[in-house]
Amino acid sequence: MSQTILIVDDDPQIRDVLRIALTTSGFTVSEAVDGQDALRQVGNVVPDLIVLDIGLPEMDGLAVCREIRKERDVPILFLTARADEVDRIVGLELGGDDYVAKPFSPRELVARIKAILKRTTPSPVARNVQQHGVLELDETRHVCRVRGAQVALTSREMDILSRLIARPDHVVPRPRLVDAVYGVNIHVSDRTLDSHLRNLRAKLTEAGCGDAIETVHGVGIRMGACRGV
Repeated sequence: MSQTILIVDDDPQIRDVLRIALTTSGFTVSEAVDGQDALRQVGNVVPDLIVLDIGLPEMDGLAVCREIRKERDVPILFLTARADEVDRIVGLELGGDDYVAKPFSPRELVARIKAILKRTTPSPVARNVQQHGVLELDETRHVCRVRGAQVALTSREMDILSRLIARPDHVVPRPRLVDAVYGVNIHVSDRTLDSHLRNLRAKLTEAGCGDAIETVHGVGIRMGACRGV
């Protein structure tokens, strides 16, 4: 059964390009022309991933993402024509999983979508559950729990946490963490990684695990004790 991608963009030419690229790659495609239309379709279509333009009229993509994140953890890939990186950082902090700048290569965008879905789609075979202190990570089911209570994470946040918890006593240098999470051929700034780390820390702190991630200045990032402080 093919996975469904919801395209949200007010430009019909961009929707056409994306529809052709995605259907050629075997995806089912739904389309929305503005933010309100997108919110209606999220409940009806139940997409596996949303390609969301930041620069929508009336209700922009950041506001749409904010509303979706109140109820759903569906992966979101932002499209942005804005040169200011702040827009992209804000989008990631709101729960976006990745972004692609316009003009974009349809082939690259499809590759990004496949990479996100590979991280977020549960494997039908084996489960990979890791425990560290009060924190439990089930990568197969894309579930994070603190003392049994589920914590909603984006695919990027889950990927970062899984890299750290796999070797909890090991300090991961920032460049190596970027390459592991985003890929060696994709340029990602330190601000992008910082945004995901900040968001991840905030969610775990709210769940009662404020000591989950430590920054070793000048060296990198590692798991904390996860005693639940």
